[in-house]
Amino acid sequence: MQQIGKILLAAGLVITFAGFVLLLASRFNLPFGSLPGDITYQKKNLTVFAPFGTMLLISVIITIILNIFSRWKH
Repeated sequence: MQQIGKILLAAGLVITFAGFVLLLASRFNLPFGSLPGDITYQKKNLTVFAPFGTMLLISVIITIILNIFSRWKH
């Protein structure tokens, strides 16, 4: 039970950090959601948004951060 509590606390901190980063990105007018590779398809009653460019950028940033933490931990 204690392990599940730790996991939930860690997940909450990660979500809080992600929200903080998104707030900062919007404040500094960073183009998340409108990068090259982000696809938007619109019809009358349908809008499909696939942010492939944004997902790739966020994945690279998270990978770099996790690599720095893993090297620092050892």
